[in-house]
Amino acid sequence: MTNHKNFFKQFVEFINTADENLAQQLINPTAKFYVPGQVEPLIGPTGYLATIWMMREGFPDIQWHLEEIISENDKSAIRFTMTGTHKGTFFGVPPTGNSIKVQATNFYRLIDNQITEEYGQPDLLALLQQIGAVPTN
Repeated sequence: MTNHKNFFKQFVEFINTADENLAQQLINPTAKFYVPGQVEPLIGPTGYLATIWMMREGFPDIQWHLEEIISENDKSAIRFTMTGTHKGTFFGVPPTGNSIKVQATNFYRLIDNQITEEYGQPDLLALLQQIGAVPTN
């Protein structure tokens, strides 16, 4: 468990900086990332970086905060809070300047200190509500 906590602290550094060197170190080249709205998984460090850059297009200052981790064997469930400011188009919604604070729960598989699989589950409804794309009532 301690190793997983240390690993994911470094992983959060990667997703908050989009550091390509950390991507190569932490993500297996054949890793599969299952992202809501994508039919096929994204693959490897390049696929994960594409997701990060898509988020940064809409929220250039986005930051992920590790809230909770539960690990067993090679699997971990992580609860994150994402914060940022809507300064670019996101899912077709033009920038509003609104701040967001959204939960995400992701499930990972680690083998040899690299991510080999992720199922990402951000609260897209809350995010879209916070940028005014979906009514809150």
